[in-house]
This record gives sequence, structure tokens and C-alpha cells, in this order.
Amino acid sequence: MKKLLLLICLAFYTLAVSAQTTMRVDVPNVVAADEQFNVTFIIEGDENPKDFTWSHGDDFQLVWGPQQGRSTSVQIINGKRTSSSQFTYTYILMPKKTGEFTIPAATARLKGGRQISSGTASVEVVANNASSSASSPGQGGGSRQSGTSVGTISDNDLFMRFTFDRKNVVVGEPVTATLKLYQRVNIAGFEDARFPSFNGFWSQEVEAPTNIEFQRENVDGNIYYSAVLRKYVLIPQQSGQLTIDPAELVCVVNIRVTPSGGVSIFDSFFEDQRTVRKRVMTEPYTLNVSPLPAGAPASFGGGVGKFSISAALSKDSLMTHEAASLVVTIKGKGNVSLLEAPKVSFPPDMEVYDTKVSEKTDKGTGGTSGSKVYEFPFIPRSHGDFEIPAIRYSYYDINARKYVTLTAGPVKYHVEKGKEEPSSAGIVQGVSRSGVKSLNEDIRYIATKIPAMSAKGDFFVLSSGWWILLAVLAASAFILWLAFRRIAARRADIVGTRTRKASKMAVRRLRQAGEFLKQNLYTAFYEELHKALVGYVSDKLNISVADFSKDTVARQLSDNGVPQELAAEFVGLIDACEFARYSPDAGHDAMEAHYQTAVRVISSIESDMKGKKTSGKGRSGMLVIAFALMMSAPAVCHAAGDPYIDSLWNSATSMYSQGQWDLALKDYSSIAAAGLESAALYCNMGNVYFKIEDYPHAILYYERALKLDPSYADARYNLGIASGQIQDRIDAVPEFILKSWARDLCYVLDSDAWGWLCIVFFSLALAMLLLFLLSGRLGARRTGFFTMIVSLLLSGMALWFSLWQKSDYERADSAIVMRPVSSVKSSPSSESSTDLFILHEGTKVTILDEVGEWRNITLADGRQGWMLSSDMEII
Repeated sequence: MKKLLLLICLAFYTLAVSAQTTMRVDVPNVVAADEQFNVTFIIEGDENPKDFTWSHGDDFQLVWGPQQGRSTSVQIINGKRTSSSQFTYTYILMPKKTGEFTIPAATARLKGGRQISSGTASVEVVANNASSSASSPGQGGGSRQSGTSVGTISDNDLFMRFTFDRKNVVVGEPVTATLKLYQRVNIAGFEDARFPSFNGFWSQEVEAPTNIEFQRENVDGNIYYSAVLRKYVLIPQQSGQLTIDPAELVCVVNIRVTPSGGVSIFDSFFEDQRTVRKRVMTEPYTLNVSPLPAGAPASFGGGVGKFSISAALSKDSLMTHEAASLVVTIKGKGNVSLLEAPKVSFPPDMEVYDTKVSEKTDKGTGGTSGSKVYEFPFIPRSHGDFEIPAIRYSYYDINARKYVTLTAGPVKYHVEKGKEEPSSAGIVQGVSRSGVKSLNEDIRYIATKIPAMSAKGDFFVLSSGWWILLAVLAASAFILWLAFRRIAARRADIVGTRTRKASKMAVRRLRQAGEFLKQNLYTAFYEELHKALVGYVSDKLNISVADFSKDTVARQLSDNGVPQELAAEFVGLIDACEFARYSPDAGHDAMEAHYQTAVRVISSIESDMKGKKTSGKGRSGMLVIAFALMMSAPAVCHAAGDPYIDSLWNSATSMYSQGQWDLALKDYSSIAAAGLESAALYCNMGNVYFKIEDYPHAILYYERALKLDPSYADARYNLGIASGQIQDRIDAVPEFILKSWARDLCYVLDSDAWGWLCIVFFSLALAMLLLFLLSGRLGARRTGFFTMIVSLLLSGMALWFSLWQKSDYERADSAIVMRPVSSVKSSPSSESSTDLFILHEGTKVTILDEVGEWRNITLADGRQGWMLSSDMEII
């Protein structure tokens, strides 16, 4: 019911407004000082006016009036009849003086007491008399052309003129040009109109009336009837003196022709009219166009005038792979139609399409007032928080005579993760997209056994233990070579051989004497015991049979470090044997006593002559080798001996198995923070990051695991799985095949394993060198030589592989992109560079150079550019 009442009230209000009675005044805008003119008040509406009042004022003389009139019109549309009435009140006035005057307002009262008013009007009174003014256009030939002889048309009676709202402008500043026709004749029509082409200007036709209407206008104190033929908006496109070509028009004019013969008072009734054609044209017009001042900002978009800028997104909520637009609006007054699109720097990975431009201008101003809308369609390819930098747009302010820079933004927005892009969708510029791996693939499980961890950067090769071990091996080989040389020399020395074998011969004879002792053979026992003593001392001291005497034996024993008491006891034992051989049997006890004395004396002499140097050297060599083996370990194993590290590892393994990824990562990170590292630790950390879908960090730690141990198969497999989850797919430039084979062979073992293998092959080479140097057989020497060469080559290859991996580890020239979207520039600058391509998180790059916070990077396919160091993390 309320809605119905509202509709009824609205209908009545509409009818009341449509039927409202109004009053207006119609008066010429220019009159001559001696000219009578009409002032007509027109009342339109259905109500009859009452009490119409008007005073003509003191500036005009009332000649006649008022004359009242009424007319009614009836319209029937679709069977509906409507009628309206018009009431007129006409006065004839005459000016009293020249100047600008105001016609006072008239008032009238309607039914119900409502009062209406016409409003005031302005009239210009010029000094030129009425006879010089033209008659109203469209009147018959009764009007006379003033200032001309009958049958001719003067240039003052009919001419055409261009007017400009300004003469001195700058490039891009709009100028309004109006083409008017001025006449004081009776024009019947127009022919052959030619308008200028406006060379050097951008032009827009604002007004081109089809029905030409003349209005009175004061031109240099003369009254003309003028009409606008064309109106243009001109915008100069170049500087200098620009000339506008003339416009031309042929006017068809009716003129009076006076009959031949004398002049009669009846001539005016019998004058004839004829039609003539008069060509009129404008004068060439020159505009002074100045160039824009130098030093225009880089954001200058060609605007000249006064403008404002705004920017906004077409959507409040954005999703990946869904289209959106950035709408930039520039509005104001000036050369709106010629404004260029502002430069917008979209974040990388925004797929931007062609800009759409729409214009909303006031047609009456020829496009010099309004707005221009630039729509930048784009599709976000990555989720996260992004920001479109502030949009700067500069224009030249005509009034201030300087460049003004406007700023809109920055525009911050958030992109939610949407559905995956269809396979037919466009590809991000600069980098191709790769599909996700099949669903039945997953990373390998973590390493659960506590690994041997070392301090960061600790390698076996070139360590102090490695050098000591090599030195010990070389020294041992040299000692062995000297020992074998000495043995060979001894074998060639007969006297020395006898000396060295003296104890053995003595032991053999003593053993035989012992047998005789057991058999209680008295004479045979002492003979064999005498031979053992004499033979031992003769061989040991190299005493010939001719020089053998007891005094000689005692003296030489003393000279070789044997105590005199022991030497005397030895000589006395020889005397006892000689005496017993020729004396009666002294019994078994005496034989036993002499036998034991001989064994003791010979052992004592042997010990005193040899000394203890050999045993001391042997123990020292063993200590050196043991120390070298202890120093050869690359680092102390912390994990196996530190209970705190063991507890952290076991806790992290337990948390991982329970799916508590954050706690597992915290424990693993604590181990790494203690300064320890191992390939298994890094691989496990990569697994945790993979489970929480932080693929860039997962790839980072898999790469660190492989950098420490390239032979770690689990880390390499998991790296392949994680790499399938990132967006960029880089096709690497093929590597030289021999280098590729060498790299594959190098990655079979880790650096420490190759270091130990180098030691093994070096030991084998030393052994083969000894065989070559000491062997007396040709076949053995040949085998030793070639085996030594092969062993040295293998040892060098193992050393090269170990150093190769160590160098790769120490070289910090590889990094992983950690920012979701990163732009790669042509130079180390954000302002004076261009975007070459974009990279997404997880992509591996190689660092070539650095300048401040910028890094010169290269991809596996050879492309290069500059990135911020904050966008990446070193492996």
C-alpha cells in the first residue's frame, strides 16, 4: 500500500512539474541608438496570468505597448490529448543613450496567488543608426543594403572571420577556433563551402550546425547578423609559426534591381530582385606555438592543461589464473584526447595484456574536458602479497607554466591460490611452466641412523692427517728400501755373514752338546762345547786360527763392549773345556754346570754387543704411524659420542614419524646451529621442508646435501621430486661429454672416500717401486714398474676427484631463488634497467659477479641478468 501511495504522489508531482507555468523575455542583444525594438514577454502554461506588471525603466523610451496575444496548441499522441497555451506581452522601446543596459524583469500572478517572473535581459546600444543595420534574415526583398549601391554587395556587408580564444600557445595546448559569417544582406543560400585542413594541428570539430541561425552582434560599432558556421578545437603538434589556411564560402544573395528610367514614388512597388553569388573567405591566421620547456620528467605523458589521476583494481578479491584489471583514470581539462597511457610496473609473474583505452569527454568542448580511462588487464600466476609501485604521471600546467607530477598508489593487493591453470593457458613470459609430477611419486624416507657428523667445511684431503700419512708412507718406503739394501749388502759380506751367524752356529753346537750331556758322554760333550765357544768367538770377532789366543779373545771382547769379568769368565770356560778333555771324568754335575755357564755367557755377550737401539727405533716408528692414523680422520665424530646431539637426532626422527614437522625441523636446526653437518642431516631437513610444502627450502637443503656428498642417492632422488613442484623449468645447455663422464665418475664417492682411495693407491705405488728397485728378477721388476705407473695415475685421479668436490663445496657461487616471484634486470639498478625475464621460488642460479646488493646470475640455459641478493639464498 505504501508503494502504491508513493507511486501516486510521484505521478502527481510529475504532472505538476510538467504543467508548471513559466515566463521568459525575448529581446535583441544589440540595437542602434535610433532604433525601435521589441521586448516580448512570453508566458507558457495552462494557467491564465493575472496582474501582469512591468516597468521599462529610465534607460529606454516606451514607444508603444503592451500588445497582448494568446495562442493554444493541441497534441494527440497515442490517443492521449494534451494542450498548452501561450500568452505574449509586446512592448516597443527606443534607447535614450548608448551603452550596456538591463531590461527589468516582469511579474505576473497566477491562480492561487502564485507569482512568476521573467528575469532580466541585457541589451547593448551602439551609436550606429538603424539605417545601417541589416534587416532580419529571411525577410523579403523589401530591405535595402546599406552602404552599397543598388545591385552590388560590399565586403563590409558580407564577410567571414576566424576567431581564436588565444594566439600564443605551447605545443599540446588546446585552442578553440570559431568560424563566423557576418552579413547585412538578404542571404538566400550557401554553396561550395571549403574549410581548412589545419596542418600541424590535431583538430576536432565541435559545432557544425545544419540550420544556420543569425544573431545580432556588435562588430566595431556596427550591427551585423552573425552565425556560427563551424567551431573547432585545435591542439598544435609542433612548435613555430603555424598558419591556418583560409576558409571559403559562396553566398547566394538576393539584391534589388531598380527599373530603368526616372525615379518615381512608385519605384518601391515595382522594383525587381535578382540573385547574385558572392565568394567570401577568411584571412590566413598565424598562431605562435612555443615548444614545451626542456627537462620533461620521464613520466611525462604528453598532457598539457590541468589533470588529476587515480588508480584502483577492478576486483577486491583476486585468485591465481583469474583475470583482473588495474584501472587508471586521468581527468581534467586540456588535451585529454591526446593523453598517453601511464607507465605501470607490474610485479613479476603478472601476465599483462594489451591496454584498453576509453574516453569520456564533453563533446561541447571538443575533448578538452573530461577523463581518459586506461584499463590494464592482467592475470596473476602466483599467490601471495603483491604491490604495484606508485604510478607517476606528469603533465605541463599551462597556468603555472611548469611540469607537475601526479602520483597514484602504490596499489597493494593479495592473491589467493586458485585452481591450476588449464594446459591450454598462456605461458608466463620469460620462463616456461612445468607440470607437477604424477601422484604416485614421493620422496624417500629420512635417515634414521645417527650419522657421523663433522665440523662445517672439514675435509680429509689436504688435511694435516692426510699429509702426515703420506709422509709416513713415503718415509716407511724409504726405510724399507734402506733395510733391504743393507740386507743385500750383508749377504755379499762373508765376514759379516760369519759374524751375524755366529750366534746361530753357537746355538746349534750347544744344542748338540746338550744331547751329549743327556747321554752322559763326557769326552764328546766337552769337545762339542769347546767347538761352540771357540767357533762363536772366532766368527763373532772374526779371529783367524793363526791369530787365535786367549789374550786376543779377551782383548777383543773388551773392545766390543763386553765387561772384563764376562770376558775373563768366557776365557776361563775355554780353559775348563780343554782341561776336561784330557782329565778323568769329573761327573755329570760338572758337565751340567759348564753347560749352563756357556749358555749364560754367550747370551750375555750377544746382548752386550747388540745393544738396545733397534728395539727403540721400532717402538718410535710404531708411535709415529699410530699418531698419523689418529690425525688422518677428517673430524671428530660428534654424533656418536655427544649425548645431546644423539638426543636431538632421535627426537627429530620421532617427531618426523609422527608428522610433527615443525618440531622435527626445530631439532634438526639445533644440530646444524651447533656447527655440525652431514649429508643425512641436510637431506632430512629437506624432507621436513618438503612435507610443509616449502619447496624452495627443500631444494636448498637437498642441494647442500649433494654438495657435501654428491654420491648420496636419497638426496638426489628427493631433489628430483621437489624440483617437479616448482614453476620454472630450465633446459640446461648440454655439457661436453667427457666432462659429463668425469663428473658422473667423480660423484660415485664423496670427497673423503676419494681421499682415502688416493692414499691406498699411493701405498700400492710405493710397494711396486720397492719391488722394482729391490727385485733381482726381470719379470718382477717389469711387473713392479707398470703397476707403479698405474697406481700413481689412479692415486692422482682419486686426488683430483676429491679436490674437485672440495672446491665445489668451498665455492659459494650457487643459490636458490627464495622469493615467490623475482624479476631479473638487465643491469644492477631498479630504475635504469629493463626486466629481462622472471624467476620463481626454487629455481637454481649460478652467481657470476656482485655489485652492492645485486648479483649477476646465469641460468643453466645460458641466460644472464641481475637479481637482488635478498631474493636468493646461497647453497
